[in-house]
Amino acid sequence: MVEDLLQVVREDGTPRENLEPELPADELKKLYRGLVLVRTIDTRMLSLQRQGRIGFYVPSSGEEALQIGSVAALRPEDWIFPAYREPGVALWRGFPLGKYVCQMYGNAEDLMKGRQMPNHYAVRDINVVSISSPVGTQIPQAVGAAWAMKIRGDAAVSIVYFGDGATSQGDFHAGMNFAGVFRVPCVFLCKNNQWAISVPVVDQTASETLAMKAAAYGFEGVRVDGNDVLAVYAATRRAVERARSGGGPTMVEAVTYRMGPHSSSDDPTRYRSSEEVEAWRQRDPIERFRRYLEHQQLYEKGWDEALHKEIDDAITEAVRYAEKVPPPPVETVFTDVYAEMPWHLREQLEEFQKGGFRRRPEEMGEFPL
Repeated sequence: MVEDLLQVVREDGTPRENLEPELPADELKKLYRGLVLVRTIDTRMLSLQRQGRIGFYVPSSGEEALQIGSVAALRPEDWIFPAYREPGVALWRGFPLGKYVCQMYGNAEDLMKGRQMPNHYAVRDINVVSISSPVGTQIPQAVGAAWAMKIRGDAAVSIVYFGDGATSQGDFHAGMNFAGVFRVPCVFLCKNNQWAISVPVVDQTASETLAMKAAAYGFEGVRVDGNDVLAVYAATRRAVERARSGGGPTMVEAVTYRMGPHSSSDDPTRYRSSEEVEAWRQRDPIERFRRYLEHQQLYEKGWDEALHKEIDDAITEAVRYAEKVPPPPVETVFTDVYAEMPWHLREQLEEFQKGGFRRRPEEMGEFPL
């Protein structure tokens, strides 16, 4: 029920009294731009996958507000441990759109050099740790990083994103317990989007809420309307400030909905009704925030149309460029393993460059292992 959620902006766009965070007009418009960027990318990338131009995609339509609201509450020095449905987090932090699209293609300008699935990026320059497909593995990693920050006396905080399904994994409980015992500066952001692939959240837990699980580990859990970007911002900022000041971890349960398929390999019509999807579509986070900007007299149709065109054109150009970039050089199989190439990889690289790997094994003689 909405009543037990932190909500700043009602679904009609009107704000609740005394709950709005103090953000200037340009920051509010920046939030809206972030929401539109994520939705537009989502539509375009899924379309590219359906056309066979990229191999795989993980959409996040419906979850834009929790991405943008949470990352806007962080500082540049904070560390992010994402799942695979947070493109807005990386893009907000400065991941270039062109590099993001190159990662979807796995080409030579992909930072991962084509060795990860699409949507599984890592961006060291902005403290975004590598995405991994196994569910929940990022949780103990985020807790460990936060523990290191505490030991070293850093002012940084870690934030980890995971879905409702991850709360059924052992990594979730191990991470939560360690975080509570050692009071590490970590924010657990649970994206309760109602479905873990085809398993509904009601089959994940007997608890009334997911946020209440934090109490068992000795720290606060809060529930927030995950379709309200300002509510997510307010809840995350409070959690981050607590962590940064030595107050320990917080779990934020952002209640939202995955509008599209779990991935481009999924058919959600097999396990959920169109009526359910439509009911959540009426709670669209972008439309709600647009109404809020109208209420604040910050919205102009011409500005919105220009914004959409700017973003769409930028994505078109990024795709056009990415499709001209060749695959990663095969040599990177050898050069991209160690900071300093050991002798055996150097010899293998030299053999490859001589064409030795193209000969039959019986023609190659002994080969150093």
